[in-house]
Amino acid sequence: MKILVLNCGSSSIKYQLVDMDNNAEVMAKGLLERIGLAMGEFTHKYHGEKHYEQLPIPDHTAGIKIVLKALTDTKMGVIGDLKEIGAVGNRVAHGGELFADSCVITDQVIAQIKSLTDLAPLHTPGNLAGIYAMREVLPDVPQVAVFDTAFHSTMPAKSYLYGLPYEYYKKYGIRRYGFHGTSHKFVGEKAAKMIGRDWNDLKIISCHLGSGASICAIDHGKSFDTTMGMTPLEGLLMGSRPGDVDPGVIEFLIKKEIVENGKDWKDITKILNKQSGLIGISGDKQDMRDIRAGRDAGDERCTYAFDMFALRVKRYIGGYMAEMGGCDLLLFTGGIGENAWFMRHPILEGLECLGVKVDMELNDRIMGEDCIISTPDSKIATVVVTTDEEYVIASDTYRLVRQ
Repeated sequence: MKILVLNCGSSSIKYQLVDMDNNAEVMAKGLLERIGLAMGEFTHKYHGEKHYEQLPIPDHTAGIKIVLKALTDTKMGVIGDLKEIGAVGNRVAHGGELFADSCVITDQVIAQIKSLTDLAPLHTPGNLAGIYAMREVLPDVPQVAVFDTAFHSTMPAKSYLYGLPYEYYKKYGIRRYGFHGTSHKFVGEKAAKMIGRDWNDLKIISCHLGSGASICAIDHGKSFDTTMGMTPLEGLLMGSRPGDVDPGVIEFLIKKEIVENGKDWKDITKILNKQSGLIGISGDKQDMRDIRAGRDAGDERCTYAFDMFALRVKRYIGGYMAEMGGCDLLLFTGGIGENAWFMRHPILEGLECLGVKVDMELNDRIMGEDCIISTPDSKIATVVVTTDEEYVIASDTYRLVRQ
């Protein structure tokens, strides 16, 4: 069965066509950007080739039609007929407390996802737009929703509740939900196999480090705690998001920016989502390679950003060890976790006191490949492991549509 995997944002569509009957081969993949603007961008990769063009993409339905046309094109296509697409797997950011697992999309499921829009206002409309577009273009093809939050549904109340009046949890669902669930679940199982263990027997700390970053404490195969909260703003320092911030700072910003300077709440949202984190500290950089280069050139603000990122990760690793009463396996994944050995290095330095011993020479050579980097006598196995969220979405879709 060939599965079309979609990850739709407010103005973008990422896609992959995966052949589950041929070792989950990625037949083609691509990206549509700047949807709804005067001119969009379309990148399509197939058979080792790459096609790029600029063209108007007025909405998600138009974008989906562009994707399907490319997949069946005589030159850059990889299938002869759209009937070869057996199902569509959609990444959905927020499942709230309604979805503890992936599910086949029905009218009721769509209504439930829509009811959660307030919890993820920047992501849910794009997710739904992709679902609607596929229904319009290929109405008979089954669709599945795979939720970023589902894996974290096992967190206990002591992990997910905020120290706010309990009534706000009951009235508005204000609690911690966590994200990157598909990645944490995939790499947790994969890393355990790398060291010859079953993840259901282990206490794992999973560090998904990228432009968006989160850490998850996995206790015997279940999410026990995670750094992201009700939204993906909480936790670690990220590319353009601040991570943990004293709520009083937000109150102060509202007073200064809205009350005194005439801005509105959308400006505060933009500050928190687009102008904070690494780019906010450094001034103009959010790629960790650029941050490192700036630090090495003596840029003070890049040095702050680099050191803050490493310190936050280290803080949560130690904290989660304490929460779970130990750790058997520490893993690094995501764009930074897999490739930025120069960031793993300061994170891991000094963790010997907690039982983490790493072959730093080996660590400093590993980029984008699976590898055990801890020493044989380390109490805690430490690994670099590549993630594949699209594969998880395809696998869940394949499983559900065959039931």
